[in-house]
Amino acid sequence: MRYQRAEPPLKLDGLSVAQSFFAACFSDADPSRERLIVAHLDDEARCLHLSQHQGDETGTSFPLREIVVDAAIHGSAGIVLAHNHPSGDATPGDSDCRATRRLAAAVQALDCAVIDHLIFAGGDCTSLRSMGLL
Repeated sequence: MRYQRAEPPLKLDGLSVAQSFFAACFSDADPSRERLIVAHLDDEARCLHLSQHQGDETGTSFPLREIVVDAAIHGSAGIVLAHNHPSGDATPGDSDCRATRRLAAAVQALDCAVIDHLIFAGGDCTSLRSMGLL
């Protein structure tokens, strides 16, 4: 796991902005390895904290507890998740949907919301929010 501080004025206020930001994050990564990036936002969609979790060719762990702890530490109002599918198919899997719903339920107690979960594959990007899965 690697943490990095998000420098202002990074503001993820909309799907197209989030897609562009995360696409840039994945552009320098090994496309054969799955990686999860978690952005914690304040109530004005400014990024407070980023964490990255490296996986392998078959997937990456979904560190639910770590994400919830980070949300509490940083006082997150929202969370945007992004990960890549090395398979080349940006369709969310059942495990993607289940993990996202579990996180949404867990951070709700902190007055935090999962804003979106984006899945990247090749040049495609899928938004769970746009699909009505969040």
